[in-house]
Amino acid sequence: MTEKCILRSNAIGTAKKIIVKAGTRLLIDRESIAKIVSGIAKLRNAGHQVLLVSSGAVGMGMELAKVPRRPAELAQKQALAALGQTRLMSIYSEECAKHGFSAAQLLLTAADLRNRSRYLNVMNCINALWEKDILPIANENDSVSIAELKFGDNDTLAGMLTSVADADLTILLTTVDGLRDRDQEGNLAERISCVKKVNDQIRSLAGGTDDSNLSIGGMDSKLRAAELATAAGATLWIADGRDPEVFDRILAGEDIGTIFLPRNHRVPGRKRWLGFFSKISGALIIDNGAAKALISGGKSLLPSGIIAVKGVFRRGDTVEIINLEQKTIARGLVNFDAKDCLLLCGKHSYEVVDIMGKESETEAVHRDNLVLLEE
Repeated sequence: MTEKCILRSNAIGTAKKIIVKAGTRLLIDRESIAKIVSGIAKLRNAGHQVLLVSSGAVGMGMELAKVPRRPAELAQKQALAALGQTRLMSIYSEECAKHGFSAAQLLLTAADLRNRSRYLNVMNCINALWEKDILPIANENDSVSIAELKFGDNDTLAGMLTSVADADLTILLTTVDGLRDRDQEGNLAERISCVKKVNDQIRSLAGGTDDSNLSIGGMDSKLRAAELATAAGATLWIADGRDPEVFDRILAGEDIGTIFLPRNHRVPGRKRWLGFFSKISGALIIDNGAAKALISGGKSLLPSGIIAVKGVFRRGDTVEIINLEQKTIARGLVNFDAKDCLLLCGKHSYEVVDIMGKESETEAVHRDNLVLLEE
């Protein structure tokens, strides 16, 4: 067995919880949906808990309403989503019943994951459905979503739900056979079997895969999902969903598609929420000494290391922590309002106590409430 196959066999063999995402262009009719459900049944029969992220509501609505192109108007897209979602879930329910299990619908907006209590409610709901051996089927709630409440696409939603569900493996089924390298002329070349880290070089390979007539997203969104999933400690696998044997080949650990390897360790659940979902209210710019203390020393952020403050935020809000190279290196829950942070910039701990009082914290962001984005 080659190293590429060993990596895949380990990924599928050790995965207890799996997120499967199927794109709109794979869900064109009942037969294609039946194939997806049949594949999921194989994963379930192999002992895996599965959550399906399903696109297709707008596409199904377009078919029912005989609309040839995806509309640009928000209200029109919302109407098509409302029309198509009912039909889509009806088909899923019927197809799942053929394999002896039930399906449940989860319609989500970004606001459901930005709020900590709602995030936990989603997590608990998924776990409760799994305990009852029910297949959760998640989709963005396109019928009510507006720009500021949207995930952007279901690839991103799949990456986020990897974290919410504490999944071990995310499978993105698409209409390409994986991420491809590019030749000197910029044309697509050989398939890349394994990616150890999503960096600028890997990001430069994305593009040219979007078909806005029917769906949104492309390889860019899949790389974003890979960053989210691997940061949560999971493997992400892009595979060609048009292959009728794709689930069999995944279960066999064959060298198909592209896999993205997880980071060295899994980020704890609360810090995953902080790093990936919480709403950003402002930023703290820090010096090199403070950056080193956070990254290498595992320390809290002290006011003495802050050189600038951006935004208007309150105590307990989430702020980005940015180094002198303008790179966001961490996020955390801040202990002071923005105006107090401005007052405390560069101040040592004893000065913080003198200014804020004896009951005040001396850390701007405590280590327990901070997550490094490159951990």
